[in-house]
Amino acid sequence: MEREGNEEALQSYDQTITIDLISNGVRQKGKLANQKTVINFRENARDRLSYWLANRLDQLGLLTLSGISYAFNNDGSARTSGAFAGLSFAPSGTYIGQTTNRGYRITSSSGVYNGLTQTSVSSNANTLATDVLTYQSIVDIVTKAKTNYIKPLTAGGKEYYCAFVRPEGIAQLKKDQDFQRALVTGLPRGEENPFFSGGMVTIDGLVLHEHRLVFNTKGAASGSKWGSGGTVDGSRMLVCGAQALGFADLGAPEWSEKLFNYDSSPGINVDKMVGFLKPQFYSIYNKTKEDFGVMTVDHAI
Repeated sequence: MEREGNEEALQSYDQTITIDLISNGVRQKGKLANQKTVINFRENARDRLSYWLANRLDQLGLLTLSGISYAFNNDGSARTSGAFAGLSFAPSGTYIGQTTNRGYRITSSSGVYNGLTQTSVSSNANTLATDVLTYQSIVDIVTKAKTNYIKPLTAGGKEYYCAFVRPEGIAQLKKDQDFQRALVTGLPRGEENPFFSGGMVTIDGLVLHEHRLVFNTKGAASGSKWGSGGTVDGSRMLVCGAQALGFADLGAPEWSEKLFNYDSSPGINVDKMVGFLKPQFYSIYNKTKEDFGVMTVDHAI
């Protein structure tokens, strides 16, 4: 009796997520400053710090998925504070950028969509202002995710991928006639149609989720953007399947309140212990180590 084995398919892999502490605090100037305003310092400070924490977690998560250094803000500008770049889980080495079969960019010819190309082959220095999202690109993106065996999300027996897209990218799709026809004719008309309600749209199994913090170059200096002259603004769309991001969430945020300067100046601080990781494992299909659950698609905005 002969048997064909596939030992590679039975291999188990694991990765370690490193954790670190992010922290921020505010302090009131003193009693006199408190009398000059009707703003409740404690309530305002806690609201602002809560927003700061949620916003920075979103920033770090999206930068990790995008393979972008924490030395940059999500708009491509340099981060004025270097604290995040020094976090023990900050992307470095192979986690900067994308692996061979996980990074693509949209190309166009004479203003017409011309397909996807790997970013490792043709860098963003070749990006044109006409390299925008279209319905045709969505079809190709889903096909790439499937043929590269990126593990999908499943719901109701169907497979899905979730795409995080800048508002400009969603606007490009809404202006595309093929995309309009797909939504208007393929879904029930009326207020429930996502095209009219502004809700999330699912096209060919790709759930389009609009997010302002998706990495882009709008904050980068002219000459440091994309395109041959570094003047083309672009964005990195994230196509996520299952287990796209590793996130270590250690307990609730820790709040601390303290009085300074002979108890005349209150201060509030928040700490959060977290860790992020873009998982990478050996792919038996691509025969190389790849980003496991995320594929990026760069396009002009």
